[in-house]
Amino acid sequence: MSLNGDIRIAAAVIVDARGRTLLVRKRGTCAFMQAGGKVAADETPAEALAREIREELDCGVIGAPRPLGRFRAPAANEPGRNVEAELFAVELDGEICPAGEIEAAIWHDPNDLVSVTLAPLTRNHVLPLVPSLRRHV
Repeated sequence: MSLNGDIRIAAAVIVDARGRTLLVRKRGTCAFMQAGGKVAADETPAEALAREIREELDCGVIGAPRPLGRFRAPAANEPGRNVEAELFAVELDGEICPAGEIEAAIWHDPNDLVSVTLAPLTRNHVLPLVPSLRRHV
């Protein structure tokens, strides 16, 4: 956690060739968001992201995650708290298999703001970035 009480996280922006982004939903919650999670005191945001992707999606990361910036938004699952997120563009190595605390994973069109409940970070900061990250296959 950061000194100001924000929850410090690292999150993956994963985009497929169709321009959709991978979103996950934690068990017992309703908001979809990026894979990722809290950064431990002894790890860098990139290390935390690789660990979280292994734990949440049961796959690895190809190459080094590409930093996209630091963003702040209300926490989706902790009322009254904010997340301070280091976002990274990531390409996955392996098949996505929701694991650990992840109940669902979907490929989501960044123009769709209504079909699922979106975390504030996802709606306000991630989805606007997705079109510039579309993979070309």
